[in-house]
Amino acid sequence: MKTLINTMLLTLSFVAIGLSSTAQQEMQYFRYNDKTGINVFETSKYDTTSFTKMHVKVGGNFEMTFQSLADKNTATPLTETGYTGNVNSLESLTPGFVLPMANLNVDVQVEDGIRVNLTSYLASRHHEETWVKGGYIQFDKLLFLHSAFVDNLMKSFTIKVGQFDVDYGDQHYRRTDGGNTIYNPFIENYIMDEFATEIGGEIYYHNKTGLFAMGGITNGELDPTALTSTKFDSATGQMNKYDAAFHGKLGYDKQLTKDFRVRVTGSFYTDHSANSNTLFGGDRTGSHYFYVMSNANIAKGTTLSNENDYNPFSGRLNPGFSEQVNTYMANAFLKFKGLEVFGTYENAHGRAITEFTDRQATQYAIDGVYRFPANKENFFVGFRYNTVTAALQGYASNVTVQREAGSVGWFLTRNIMTKIEYVNQVYMGYPANNILNGGKFNGLSVEASIAF
Repeated sequence: MKTLINTMLLTLSFVAIGLSSTAQQEMQYFRYNDKTGINVFETSKYDTTSFTKMHVKVGGNFEMTFQSLADKNTATPLTETGYTGNVNSLESLTPGFVLPMANLNVDVQVEDGIRVNLTSYLASRHHEETWVKGGYIQFDKLLFLHSAFVDNLMKSFTIKVGQFDVDYGDQHYRRTDGGNTIYNPFIENYIMDEFATEIGGEIYYHNKTGLFAMGGITNGELDPTALTSTKFDSATGQMNKYDAAFHGKLGYDKQLTKDFRVRVTGSFYTDHSANSNTLFGGDRTGSHYFYVMSNANIAKGTTLSNENDYNPFSGRLNPGFSEQVNTYMANAFLKFKGLEVFGTYENAHGRAITEFTDRQATQYAIDGVYRFPANKENFFVGFRYNTVTAALQGYASNVTVQREAGSVGWFLTRNIMTKIEYVNQVYMGYPANNILNGGKFNGLSVEASIAF
């Protein structure tokens, strides 16, 4: 309750600041937090507003969810040292509100073509207290170099430096991020959620034909360190190294007619040696399916002060590629009038530091969303199919997790949205002594979201 009160007070305070400051001015090369940011991926090179002076935009995201989910499994009863009772039994769920989440977004137009972002999580399932997500500086112009050649070059290039969302794949532009749920027509993200904030830089090239390319390099870590490793890599037999991670994207994005848009991209990410790579587990806010497939005995036996923390990613699958990861993703986005289709194919290989060989995980997903009425699109209906098959460390055979989700939503204004989702998720191939054996959960979630 204290966390909720503090979050609401902070949110109201920043709303007041935003309304009383110059936050009403438009930002250059910017993705807005509200409905107008939907289906925006990388920021374009269209200079939509002129620069007059430095100004600050203080924005935020706040969501509240009512959950009514039920789960079950067929796992063999199991006891563990240090815990009381069957650690394969599931927590008893009941309809109710779950922890509200909130984000604080500060964007500064510091100079013509230069923008700075700082995002903080005010409250979330995984970290109930305030945490800084990250921040970056984006250059779309380099006027301070006083070079006509560079000025002309920058009409096609964008440079981003800092700690930011790694631009691997297109799904991270449509995912829920703590209190920011406005871009996602569903309650949760993919089963295998590819999202991480890492320190590094990205360079984008934009062509007027709709073709674009990006190359990036990061430290490969969510939690950076300058300490020498004390661990040995099982595969190489050498002291672990913290190599740089590389990623890239090639794509085509074009509004072919007034009614028809096509976007096709291919992405890759590679990190050959890491302290603890978190590309598939870098979300510091947690899943929006609370408590599903979780055990109450382990929760009560943990030393953590809040039960939410012990299993913050319930409903997701992390393949555990913490030492080495090589992955690529193909995405297609088609929009004809109010109908949107977004598809994903992903193939990932990697391992943990204690493993000698790579394992594999593949993911398929397709979203169909219809927004109406024409020219307003303030209502939507959607359906998602998502499946992951993965070889997990210590498992004799592959496991599969499959989800179907249907949703309906309403934008009351461009800043206020509500949506209702029905989800059905099943777990297949897990051994009998695993809590996910024969696992299944389904039910309804209702979410209200504010973004400004």
